[in-house]
Amino acid sequence: MHHLRTTVARLGPLAAAQTAQIAPQSRLLALERGTRTFQPVRSLRASVAAEPFLNGTSSNYVEEMYYAWLEDPRNVHKSWDIFFRNANAGAPPGAAYQSPPPLSGPSDGTMGVRALVGAQPNVEKLVKDHLAVQSLIRAYQVRGHHIAKLDPLGISCVDFDDAPCTVGFQNVVTLSVKYSLYGLTEGDLDKVFRLPASTFIGGNDSALPLREIIRRLEMAYCQHIGVEFMFINDLEQCQWIRQKFETPGIMQFSLEEKRTLLGRMIRSTRFEEFLQRKWSSEKRFGLEGCESLIPALKTIIDRSSQCGVESMILGMPHRGRLNVLANVIRKDLDQIFCQFDSKLEAADEGSGDVKYHLGMYHRRMNRVSDRYITLSLVANPSHLEAVDPVVQGKTKAEQFYSGDTEGKRVMSILLHGDAAFAGQGIVYETFHLSDLPSYTTHGTIHVVVNNQIGFTTDPRMARSSPYPTDVARVVNAPIFHVNADNPEAVMFVCNVAAEWRNTFHKDVVVDLVSYRRNGHNEMDEPMFTQPLMYKQIKKQKGVLQKFVEKLVAEGVITTQHYEEEVARYDKICEDAFAHSKDEKILHIKHWLDSPWPGFFTLDGQPKTMSCPSTGIREDELCHIGNVAASVPLEDFMIHGGLSRILKGRAHMVSKRVCDWALGEYMAFGSLLKEGIHVRLSGQDVERGTFSHRHHVLHDQNVDKRICIPMNSISPDQAPYTVCNSSLSEYGVLGFELGFAMASPNALVLWEAQFGDFHNTAQCIIDQFISSGQAKWVRQNGIVLLLPHGMEGMGPEHSSARPERFLQMCNDDSDVFPKVTGDFAVHQLYDCNWIVVNCSTPANYFHVLRRQILLPFRKPLIVFTPKSLLRHPEAKSSFDDMLPGTHFQRLIPDEGPAAVGPQNVKRVVFCTGKIYYDLIRERKSRGLEDAVAVVRIEQLSPFPFDLVKAEADQYQNADLVWCQEEHKNQGYYDYVKPRLRTTLNRTRPIWYAGREPAAAPATGNKHTHLTELQHLLDAAFDLETSPGKL
Repeated sequence: MHHLRTTVARLGPLAAAQTAQIAPQSRLLALERGTRTFQPVRSLRASVAAEPFLNGTSSNYVEEMYYAWLEDPRNVHKSWDIFFRNANAGAPPGAAYQSPPPLSGPSDGTMGVRALVGAQPNVEKLVKDHLAVQSLIRAYQVRGHHIAKLDPLGISCVDFDDAPCTVGFQNVVTLSVKYSLYGLTEGDLDKVFRLPASTFIGGNDSALPLREIIRRLEMAYCQHIGVEFMFINDLEQCQWIRQKFETPGIMQFSLEEKRTLLGRMIRSTRFEEFLQRKWSSEKRFGLEGCESLIPALKTIIDRSSQCGVESMILGMPHRGRLNVLANVIRKDLDQIFCQFDSKLEAADEGSGDVKYHLGMYHRRMNRVSDRYITLSLVANPSHLEAVDPVVQGKTKAEQFYSGDTEGKRVMSILLHGDAAFAGQGIVYETFHLSDLPSYTTHGTIHVVVNNQIGFTTDPRMARSSPYPTDVARVVNAPIFHVNADNPEAVMFVCNVAAEWRNTFHKDVVVDLVSYRRNGHNEMDEPMFTQPLMYKQIKKQKGVLQKFVEKLVAEGVITTQHYEEEVARYDKICEDAFAHSKDEKILHIKHWLDSPWPGFFTLDGQPKTMSCPSTGIREDELCHIGNVAASVPLEDFMIHGGLSRILKGRAHMVSKRVCDWALGEYMAFGSLLKEGIHVRLSGQDVERGTFSHRHHVLHDQNVDKRICIPMNSISPDQAPYTVCNSSLSEYGVLGFELGFAMASPNALVLWEAQFGDFHNTAQCIIDQFISSGQAKWVRQNGIVLLLPHGMEGMGPEHSSARPERFLQMCNDDSDVFPKVTGDFAVHQLYDCNWIVVNCSTPANYFHVLRRQILLPFRKPLIVFTPKSLLRHPEAKSSFDDMLPGTHFQRLIPDEGPAAVGPQNVKRVVFCTGKIYYDLIRERKSRGLEDAVAVVRIEQLSPFPFDLVKAEADQYQNADLVWCQEEHKNQGYYDYVKPRLRTTLNRTRPIWYAGREPAAAPATGNKHTHLTELQHLLDAAFDLETSPGKL
């Protein structure tokens, strides 16, 4: 409570939460309830010593009188009423007091008093003015960025839909109330107003004149920094940001900090100038126009390291990448420069990639924090923003393996371009992973290099939102816009961003508003499409030059000091350039972003080229099976239908058989028992799309109480992570790919809800999974589970598009490989990924375990079944999973046909679910002796050796390839040339399957069955040959 002794000319009530329009009504309501609605706050305009009666204990009495008067002037004596009216009107306390009127009637003095009182504004006016000031402060906090000086070029394309500006001195106060947005005029500028608790502009002052309030708000929100944060629905977070930007004098730097900042600006600028001098006709996607990005990143790294972060994973597009590699990650300059030499030959396997796509891993001492930090820049393709979820997944994995459950030691930094940040949907998908329990990285710092242009496209044609950063608002991430031509403002904002992330572990965006001095690349001519913009850019003084002039003027440095620093860095570049000429070979491995220490030999080769048996002991099978059939928690009520499923599992274990779900359980459980982390992610994977998995049990009586039996297999087992993802394929698959990058000792699986849903993640599949090792010498063992099969359910959800995966396989269809010892493992080592379509639970069990037991890592694509999940014949005996057993690349016919191969008239090669249709049809026709059905379980790399052995065994038989997919889809175009090569084109091969079609499957059930019967007829009609391959 503020005492009246602080009152002078005017008593100013604190601006209430209600608006001025409802103040009188709220006052009456408060009187009816007997409560006070006004908490008076007074402003000091004169010395209290002049009015001694306001000091001491009497002030308490006066204040109580004032409260009573506020509620109703009739509550106090007429003399007090006159005093308070005059004091509120602005009269000093001495002049405010007037003698009460005499009993005999009015005198000349009382007439003057009445005239004085009648001329004063009322209490409602005071409340209204304070509410106006509070609204004004809020308006600056909400919309101050609208008029901030963010654009270095002064031609900002930010469009606020022509809405009237509610901030800015000229819009706040006018000569007339009629034209004022807040009812404030120039006459109010020197009036003192009490500051609300929602601002920190006062510093140590609790009240300020309106003129000073506006000036401080302008300094906080309308200079070279624009802050968007008032959409955040957390009061503590809003107050934190207000304090960081509103506190007077907070943006101060020491001489040492300014000199460090200058050194970083010199390195950033002179590096680009050096490249331009040496390779003027080369594409390098330079940073000119946003050189302050380098000190921005280094500031984030420094501050985060001081906060305890030990490892940072970065993802960024091509613009400025070489500069970041050189001056942030600290890649050796000679290794960067030799990338420009077109005569150097690559020393490593694979095809490599251009220099501005390569990654890097480096551990070094941070001189600011005196702590070691690990920096990893993830390699990426030209597909903008595609690397975002990959970085997040790698970050999550490193947090997981290091036990960093709060993200205090490992963090991610993502760089973006303005056009891509607004235009690419993967940005939105990645943001929506940011707070999900199994995907959060506990806060990412996003830095947008805002060139205010796409390739050639203006922002007004590239986005519908005012800023390119508006997508970040969906997760309540604060957005700090900053003029990139003010390095000190950039440094300040980046410090705040790092502290925000460390404090709240939430995402934050730094928008570096800059320009692009050249075209999209150094060879491009931007004047074709942005003539006016580039005329302005040509006039623009470089940010380093402007910064140096400022520091010289401040006396921070001398011109000589600056020139010496420039010469010193130029010499470093020249020496590195000279040394780069000694390089004869390009080593792609020097650019590896995710090394796996101890997994390979010192020269990066597998420690062995053999794979042990993937079978396990029967007692382990039984133990895991019993866990799968149990509920480890007591008093846990499961669904009745689930009880039947668990009893069914127990029954299968007692019979020594397993179905598809139990086979998967055996694979996961055995790996966990061996200390291998298993992570299964995707839409609805906890239960399984087809209600077959049930790895997470839910208590039917207690909300959110769950049980994961897989984590109860062994006391010292590795943890099992199974998590339903958001309804995203692109983002989640990228995330899991990044998770799998971090360590080879984990089985990371992504399951599509239906196989064809992978096509919305095609970018990750094409640019990272299929070609990642060839481009970046980076192995990855991620597993894709893609439900596939023609079930008569229509064109959607039928095909996982195996033809697309097979088309990207790198094995040569026209060359029969040389078969040596461990041929199967060498084939796997040479391929870019493995594609399988298992027909038995045992083979699925083996291929999952083989993924970890191999001495190297390759992506695994598994076309998983749907109807086979419950097919009575799709079960495997424990005998097929015991020690000594392996994954079968090809499963030969084991029936009567194999006993008398000379009597077999036809051999049908197939893969996947169609096998069960074929053997049912063969049995109904009584052709078990005449037709052999051979399953190719591993499609790529193609089992040339095993297929040849089968063909040679049945010398008198026709050879047929049968598939349920249409002829222009499925496996046909892949197996056709490989079967021909296997047979050396000595025997014809026939085709039995559906005719070519545009859609994957028919939408008519009757047509589906007709087509199926037709292909079965073609496969088993021994009198006529089906279509020739």
